[in-house]
Amino acid sequence: MFCCLSSSSSLRMKMISSILLLLILSSCLCAATFVVNVTQSSYQAEENHSITLEWTFTNRPDSSLSSMFILCEFLDPPRGLVLYQVHNGVEFPEYQDEQFSGRVQSDKDVLREGRIRLHVSRLRTEDSGLYLCDVKTEDGFNSGRCRLNVTAVADQIQTQRPTLTPEPERRGRIVIFITVGLTAALMVLIIISIIWFRRKINNHFESSVDEKRKQYI
Repeated sequence: MFCCLSSSSSLRMKMISSILLLLILSSCLCAATFVVNVTQSSYQAEENHSITLEWTFTNRPDSSLSSMFILCEFLDPPRGLVLYQVHNGVEFPEYQDEQFSGRVQSDKDVLREGRIRLHVSRLRTEDSGLYLCDVKTEDGFNSGRCRLNVTAVADQIQTQRPTLTPEPERRGRIVIFITVGLTAALMVLIIISIIWFRRKINNHFESSVDEKRKQYI
């Protein structure tokens, strides 16, 4: 009697182990065949502009949206900020975090094609970081991530602004220009004075010669 119970218990344990193994293998197979990809792994944008973040996932044409679950988050430690959420094919904008409230629009029509398109407007510098989308359908579960970098307008103006000449150097150049200008003006004045003086001497000499000639005549 004891031997029969022992063999029956052992058989039951083997059956449970086989079922668990099948479940593990099937879940691994689903994870391998169901894939979530990003259109771009990295995005670059400017402050106050808009951008479109896009993910694609494995989806059958005959699959139902009612079994679809999507959670897109901005990974801002220590917690994730909800960007977009779909539960059983229904969007839940009320679960959107304050940081993205009123700034995110989705193309729901492309979900059947296996695409998630999120339009984020009025970008802020604090929107920079890692974005993760978890997708679960009747075909499996997986996730994809991308990075967004938002550049501040002030930083761009600073990089584009021409380098100004330091104040001491500008003053030194002004002094040099003034000195050169005064020197040139002084040289011109000296030359004019020499010419005027020579003409005066010549006129005086010619007058003296004329007077002496008149005396002899």
